[in-house]
Amino acid sequence: MTTSPVDPSDLDDLLARLRTDDDGPRREDSPVAVDAADRLLLDEAAPWLAAAGAGEVAVVDDRFGALTLGAGALVGRPSAGVTADEPGRAAGVVRVHQDACTAEAALVANAAATGRHGTFEQHALGPGLLAGARVVLLRLPRGLAALREVAEHVAREADPGVVLLAGGRVKHMTPAMNAVLGESFADVRASLARGKSRVLVARSPRAPDAGTPFTYPVTVDLSDIGLAVAAYGAAFAGASLDLGTRFLLAQLDEAFSGGAAAGGATSATSGGAAVNRAGEPRDVVDLGCGTGILAVWAARRWPDAQVVAADRSDAAVRSAALTAHANGVGDRVRVVRDDAGASLADASADVVLLNPPFHEGAALRTDAAHRMFAAAGRVLRPGGELWCVANSHLRHRPALERAVGPTVQVGRDRRFTVTRSLRNTAR
Repeated sequence: MTTSPVDPSDLDDLLARLRTDDDGPRREDSPVAVDAADRLLLDEAAPWLAAAGAGEVAVVDDRFGALTLGAGALVGRPSAGVTADEPGRAAGVVRVHQDACTAEAALVANAAATGRHGTFEQHALGPGLLAGARVVLLRLPRGLAALREVAEHVAREADPGVVLLAGGRVKHMTPAMNAVLGESFADVRASLARGKSRVLVARSPRAPDAGTPFTYPVTVDLSDIGLAVAAYGAAFAGASLDLGTRFLLAQLDEAFSGGAAAGGATSATSGGAAVNRAGEPRDVVDLGCGTGILAVWAARRWPDAQVVAADRSDAAVRSAALTAHANGVGDRVRVVRDDAGASLADASADVVLLNPPFHEGAALRTDAAHRMFAAAGRVLRPGGELWCVANSHLRHRPALERAVGPTVQVGRDRRFTVTRSLRNTAR
């Protein structure tokens, strides 16, 4: 191994200039652009990065750009004859995949702020990201399915001599993560802990038998609701039905049994919620769609409706597309990847279905839910409806009334509450 070609103080200066994508008030659980796990990952990877050539470094699930920009600063210089005409092999280029589009935007913003344009390329998880990679940095996901998916891709698609360094906070790490990495790599070890963080180092990829498929995506029939669900590893809830969505579906089925229209509407109103001749909504949005179960339910309940399934997660929108096709409604469910429906037009939907997250990373926060409430209020036509399920203790009703309009409780059990908010025509 060689010594890193970058002065540590230069790297420290670069990392100190990075910012998060959170413009809300500062508080104890606010995200930070560079944490102890990012710094430990870069320190552990520095010898391998210094020995790597151009295009031989890949990063997965960088939060705000620390790993991508930091690795770009530490990577060794390319050998003679490598030019920018070779995709993914330009001097200093680090290939990166980030599941969340918000993380992609944060990386781009931090690269611009630090003058590091052209030092990275964004890719989907696959050969374009990993072919020829000898060093892969991974911010450990919380779920084992997401970790297994990344590990399988790295072991099969990267250089046979690849080293995968996966770092995270110790409190979120379990021995099962070592076991999952061990499925795809023969040599897995853990670094010493520092700053309540640790790095798992995996080497010697295991070659699968010829023709062995990747584990993900998986498709499962949910016979109790009459739908199939498909999921990639990083999709929330995987190929299952989470309890909140199950409770919302029960309330929706009861409310719209017999083909009842949303809001009881019987005809289209000028400038208001649009319905077809049967009094059903024409445009439906599954906001924060996950694997697309609500979108598919809507497409099957209202056969003439056009449905949009929106999520910031790449794994989610790819899963939702597969779920729609598995249920025969792929032609009427359009998937979009954006932050809280940002790409959707104002007053373009009659019904919005929402099961918002209540965590930002490991912190219990309502910021994401409130952004989604605001998005629903913007996207709904006057007279349109937002159907939302949330943990009962969160008491979202005041925020829903501010963002959308009059809100009533439709159903409640020990864990969840379903509400119906009517888009105020006076807004």
